[in-house]
Amino acid sequence: MSHDTAAALLARMNAGETTSEEIVASLLDRAGRDQRLNVFVHLDADRILEQARDVDRRRRAGEPLGPLAGVPVAIKDVLCVQGEPTTCGSRMLKGFRPPYDATVIARLRAADAILFGKTNMDEFAMGSSTENSAYGPTLNPWDESRVPGGSSGGSAAAVAAGLAPLSLGSDTGGSIRQPAAVCGVVGLKPTYGRVSRYGLIAFASSLDQVGPFAHDLADTALLLKVISGHDPRYSTSVDAPVPDYAATLDKPPESLRIGVVREFFGEGLDPEVGAAVQEAVKVYEKAGATIKEVSLPHSRYGVPAYYIVAPAECSSNLARYDGTTYGHRAEDYSAKYPGEEKIADMVRMMMVSRAEGFGPEVKRRIMLGTFALSAGYADQYYNKALQVRRKIRGDFDAAFREVDVLIGPTSPTPAFKLGERTANTLSMYLSDIDTITANLAGIPGLSIPCGLTRANLPIGLQLLAAPFAEETLLRTARVFERQTDWHTRRPGTR
Repeated sequence: MSHDTAAALLARMNAGETTSEEIVASLLDRAGRDQRLNVFVHLDADRILEQARDVDRRRRAGEPLGPLAGVPVAIKDVLCVQGEPTTCGSRMLKGFRPPYDATVIARLRAADAILFGKTNMDEFAMGSSTENSAYGPTLNPWDESRVPGGSSGGSAAAVAAGLAPLSLGSDTGGSIRQPAAVCGVVGLKPTYGRVSRYGLIAFASSLDQVGPFAHDLADTALLLKVISGHDPRYSTSVDAPVPDYAATLDKPPESLRIGVVREFFGEGLDPEVGAAVQEAVKVYEKAGATIKEVSLPHSRYGVPAYYIVAPAECSSNLARYDGTTYGHRAEDYSAKYPGEEKIADMVRMMMVSRAEGFGPEVKRRIMLGTFALSAGYADQYYNKALQVRRKIRGDFDAAFREVDVLIGPTSPTPAFKLGERTANTLSMYLSDIDTITANLAGIPGLSIPCGLTRANLPIGLQLLAAPFAEETLLRTARVFERQTDWHTRRPGTR
């Protein structure tokens, strides 16, 4: 039961073979036994069981139920759930319980899903390994000496370890797709604006997007449909029709024009990852796809542009956490530093509170962003990065006039060892070299399992499509999923 898909669980519940209470009780027991993975930062068993019993009661009574009735969904700790601790993996928000639900949470409730705990993450979604968390690192279920990716590592590991059939994450520069790749699950970043960000605690407002993790594409399509759609409460939510992704998933695409991105196969690509992706291309060739090499010439500037734009927005968004209205407040801020004797007590309190509340990576990005936005440097750094961002989007627009979907590796390497890159910031940032351009351009991206290394570590295949072409993305990925069984592999299998 622990590694069943959501579709399988729904079928069993509807057939009377099991109940939601039995499912969540089994998962809670497994989560208790697998605490070493450090997947969950909050798991309220009583509240979870109460939700399940209510769905079971209504199913027995023959009442109308939502499309996810009784299915557990793990929630990244960056999404507000009314009355539940929501901390973004940070000391800064320790004890914070939102008075409202994020829109995606409200839609899960309306679909009768079971909100199954809050998952660990890099602090304020800043990281690629889930090591930057006030709660300690999450471990990769495939190899517990390795990272699960980040920043949504807890959500990816929850699905991979069989602790939840579905989960939600957020993707600012690859934070859904990269952990999906190294944990051997499916992860999708929707088009910017497809899913409401209301109630998503912001890292970089022009880049963040909420999306699903699942074992396969059918479950991904089901969850994406539930969380998508216009939200009048959020200005960046696009008012556009939402297809029934699950209904069209097995319909062959009208055309299979696939572009292999030249720049995704450069320096730093692990040979086993490259070989697995090339094998995936051959699968598409056998399926009748037209394969064409495509260039995204400005993608080489993606990393430097991203690490100007994202920290700049981080600096602005996190300025609100100053210990006055909410957030961590230092208990003792009486100490005076050399040259600071004249600083007002309130300013000193803010300084000490922020120093205590934020971890090293968050502080690093705040400082980078503050510098990039400072007088005399904004034109040189931030505005120039925005120009590069426009060029990157232009590359994608040109590519999608020639092909329907772009393909390449999700992550240039398999999961790396815990602690391996924490001392080398650039090496850590390059973990997202193949994913960040999709965020800068606002297009949808999907990672699906496409192989295993000799060390039995998952490899992810990334597919990218034009804005609001999630349906094309899913249907194209489904062609590969039907021809292979990589999505059925679980930790401990080969």
